[in-house]
Amino acid sequence: MRHCSRNIRILPRRRVGPAHPVQYEEWSVSPHAYAQLSPVFDAMNATLIKLTNGSEGDFCIRCHTPVGMNLGEPVIMSNLDRHPTSREGVTCVVCHRRKQPYGKISGRLGLVEGDIFESVFGPNGNEELRRVIESGEYAINTERGRTGRAIHTNARKLDQMSTSGFCGSCHDVNTVDGFRLEEAFSEFKSSPAAKKGVSCQDCHMGRDPGVPAGYAEGPAAIVGGEPTRPRKHANHMFVGPDYSIIHPGLYPHNPSAQQLASLSEWLVFDHEAGWGTDAFEDYLPNGFAFPERWSSIADRYEAREILNENLVLLEKSAVQRKKLLREGYQLGRIVVDRADPDEIRFRVEVKNGTEGHNVPTGFDAERVVFLRVTVSDLNGKVVYVSGDLDPNGDLRDLHSVYVHNGELPLDKHLFSLQSKFLLNMIRGGEREQVLPVNYSQDPLPFERPSTSSSLLLGRPRGARKHRRTIGPLGSTWAKYKVTASQLAGTEGPYKANIKMTAGMIPVNLVHAIQGVGFDYGMLPRKVADAVVAGHQTLWERDVVLQPEAIDYDGKQIAKE
Repeated sequence: MRHCSRNIRILPRRRVGPAHPVQYEEWSVSPHAYAQLSPVFDAMNATLIKLTNGSEGDFCIRCHTPVGMNLGEPVIMSNLDRHPTSREGVTCVVCHRRKQPYGKISGRLGLVEGDIFESVFGPNGNEELRRVIESGEYAINTERGRTGRAIHTNARKLDQMSTSGFCGSCHDVNTVDGFRLEEAFSEFKSSPAAKKGVSCQDCHMGRDPGVPAGYAEGPAAIVGGEPTRPRKHANHMFVGPDYSIIHPGLYPHNPSAQQLASLSEWLVFDHEAGWGTDAFEDYLPNGFAFPERWSSIADRYEAREILNENLVLLEKSAVQRKKLLREGYQLGRIVVDRADPDEIRFRVEVKNGTEGHNVPTGFDAERVVFLRVTVSDLNGKVVYVSGDLDPNGDLRDLHSVYVHNGELPLDKHLFSLQSKFLLNMIRGGEREQVLPVNYSQDPLPFERPSTSSSLLLGRPRGARKHRRTIGPLGSTWAKYKVTASQLAGTEGPYKANIKMTAGMIPVNLVHAIQGVGFDYGMLPRKVADAVVAGHQTLWERDVVLQPEAIDYDGKQIAKE
């Protein structure tokens, strides 16, 4: 049955005009805005609470929803039931309602409560806001109880906001037993960038992601259609290695989406099937049943318009994320040490192109950056592969279920920059573990302070992290060997395809936390597939494997 959808009159969409539209749009698709919405984070948090008998408390979630924790919300709770501002994660007030400087406190922040008329905090103080209020050029309201466009009445200067220490209050994470879980700020403090006076903001809020290339200029606000005076514009997109795997009606944050439908209603809008598009709506079969909320074709078209806006923003974020990651992860030289019928041996240099911190940084134990190397013969037959994924989407390391079960061989030459947690075993030795919990040998595991000095030992007694990160402007080598048995029956010259790929988390983490369930009713398989779908190829090189060194442009250079 054909529907005349093109003749349906779509009413003007209800729009919200924020005073900071550029900053809001940037933030709306940022990892900060996704921090609490992430089903992976929520399941990881719940898993740690379970494994520590609740003694983990708000340690993880207080970084992801400071508003929720300040409101006293439960630590474990579906985002569908949280306060709308709590769902916004690291939202505006987390930075701009913080009245005092903090040190490295792993995200335990006290926020100033109040309505829009209360003071906000920023890097520049009150001069421009006072001019806007007193000039008479802007249609504003500064008094409670009156109608009109409400506005902040005071902007107080917080000097720490423009320093790297402001970021360090959340981006250095230390557990109660002294385990240094994330060290982005500590790495920065001893970096070449810090010595030059380059701040975290210069690379992560500037004109180009990952590069201290200066700042754009623009108004801090647009009040009633009138912009304030231009000044330095700090980009609030904060792109990083994380990306969204949830319904685009839930994220990016979009006031129009929130006005049109609830989160639960968005979850039943089948955008992948094409609802709200001519291709779908014009050829609906007789009796096709929609959920009651989406029974109106006008609502479906309005929803599609909103989703298209969000999808454009998600793509923009993906482009910026790739730019950032390409600054940090770079391919250097490719050196062929041997290439004959009995054996091929070659090395690939992997470099950290940044001078501000290690790569990966932050939660480096769950960051997936690896090389996928494929060697083919003269006829294109693949004779060797490393860095491929198992059917679950995992690398073939010790955490792969397929490797563990003996269904696939261990990738002995795998180059991966994922750090691994090593925990003491009861009878001596260490074991790798996916989730960092305070391993306890008694029947009741609790998260608790260490009984020995982690400062003197350099780490907690029961656990450590095997770091595989690369220091600022540093490099390391990936080594590969193709044996005679693999080359048998093939003919050279041989070619190698080398791809550097970056992902958010390993799929085996999804496996480890699936027992508590995922928010929004997402199945583990859907979570895993979305994680793998978000992988980005940062660099790709094709080289002929001859016994000379080849640089990243494919030119022959002197052998080491």
